[in-house]
Amino acid sequence: MDNSEESGKQDLMRTIQLKFQRLSKGQKLIAEYILKHYDKAAFMTAAKLGVSVGVSESTVVRFANELGFSGYPKLQKALQELIKNKLTTVQRLELSNNFISEENALKGVLKSDMENIRTTLEKINHRAFEDVVNCIFAARKIYIIGLRSSTALSEFLGFYLNLILDNVNIVAYGMSDIFEQLINISHEDLVIGIGFPRYAIRTIEALNYAQSRGTKVVAITDSLLSPLATKADYTLIAQSNMASFVDSLVAPLSVINALIVAVGLREKEKISRTFEDLENIWKEYQVYSFKANEER
Repeated sequence: MDNSEESGKQDLMRTIQLKFQRLSKGQKLIAEYILKHYDKAAFMTAAKLGVSVGVSESTVVRFANELGFSGYPKLQKALQELIKNKLTTVQRLELSNNFISEENALKGVLKSDMENIRTTLEKINHRAFEDVVNCIFAARKIYIIGLRSSTALSEFLGFYLNLILDNVNIVAYGMSDIFEQLINISHEDLVIGIGFPRYAIRTIEALNYAQSRGTKVVAITDSLLSPLATKADYTLIAQSNMASFVDSLVAPLSVINALIVAVGLREKEKISRTFEDLENIWKEYQVYSFKANEER
């Protein structure tokens, strides 16, 4: 946990402590539980938390209001922000049982992902998005790095940018070390780092190296408090919660999709020619099935 995250935790816990004497008897039970078990409380509904401490759901809601939150979901989100980079995968799995089950997995996860996209749309910095698009076109070379679960995101972004531009490099584990792949970066280049809790240390180190070389850095991450954001010139925020042991990367992928489309719209003619050529190649070498199209 970095200093800013630790500070956030202390602020919330301090607020609870300062208001403790003014709380009702039931609210004090909630406060004591959160102070001792905030990692568990973060994944409990208001009703579940109430049952755990022996108070009503309405008492839990009033407790959140007493702390200055507009509702319990806001308090719950604040608690989740404190711990999302701290929990192990095993702990995530255990805690997810508090609010998701095999019976409601489909509905629960889809609703959670919808909320992630909605929140991302509300919070993302549109000016920063435009700046990132401009940086992509201004760069001599573009390096994309996203490791662990973010590998899928970096590969997706790299795959489509490579169809539009001719200066894109995906940095990944392989025959050569990460830093060997970045050895020639300069102030003329752009490094795009992608990372979500739990943040891959190698990605953070790569952005730190890029920063030391004067290279422009873009971070696609979940918070301005993210260790990737602290190394970046521009940050695109995408909501990523912890529905379970699986990282929710739907909103980040949506932001990446938007980035690809925005870049593509500036290169319409080039893309049109590229895809015409690709369609001929795909058909000649049977990359895709064309049978269904031919039967129509």
